[in-house]
Amino acid sequence: MRGETLHRWTAFGLTALVLAYLVAPLFVIVPMALTSGTNLTFPVPGWSLRWFEVVLTDPRWAAALGNSLLVGAGSTALAVALATPAAVGLAWGRFPGRGVLMAVIATPLVLPIVILAVASFSFQARSGLLGSRFGLILAHAGLAAPVVLTTVLASLQAFDRGLMRAAASLGAPPLTAFRRVLIPMIAPGVVAGAVIAFIISFDEVVIATYLTTAEQRTLPRMIFSGVRESISPAIAAAAVLLVVFSGALLAGFSLLQRRNQP
Repeated sequence: MRGETLHRWTAFGLTALVLAYLVAPLFVIVPMALTSGTNLTFPVPGWSLRWFEVVLTDPRWAAALGNSLLVGAGSTALAVALATPAAVGLAWGRFPGRGVLMAVIATPLVLPIVILAVASFSFQARSGLLGSRFGLILAHAGLAAPVVLTTVLASLQAFDRGLMRAAASLGAPPLTAFRRVLIPMIAPGVVAGAVIAFIISFDEVVIATYLTTAEQRTLPRMIFSGVRESISPAIAAAAVLLVVFSGALLAGFSLLQRRNQP
């Protein structure tokens, strides 16, 4: 009994240490976002919400936030539309080169992000997409599609294919069975992949730095550029809003999952 108690407290202590290590940067960035001063310094001279007001009212920050939301929504929709049928084909199909094809699709998960950025830059410079929002959506969709593929594949492992055969025996065409039987059953995996895909696009900065112009900055690129060009507490305020938005998205998804559980 004492051994089990010691093991439990050891595990709790290690978990607390890892959590503190991961959350520690927020203990610095949050006070700097609430500073009343004009420089990005710590400790802060006083407290104020003025820099949050700057981020939320400055047209440049608003444009960057709107651009991030549009690119995130577009790349998420494209990644889900491509990865969901691809996952079904890879899970149920039996064809030569299936393993190689899966490895190729998963390449963005293991390849350094700067390599993907340079490759995207070279391709889009030749195709005329460089500097366009659609080009950035394509690049982010390629980065997020393997994640959606992975979550949908996990959902398909628990799916009973007999349901598709039952739908076919009742006269449902393949597309109708896919839309009305398969998609509702694997929806948690699709939604999980979509949420992660949106966060990947919303937080991504390296590819955005290569592919976007100064007028098409996303919010992370705006923060990155601000660190280089001006040390303003508005950068910390934007970073805090970014963290809060991502956290709210994950919390909403977790709540949705709990409601769907029997």
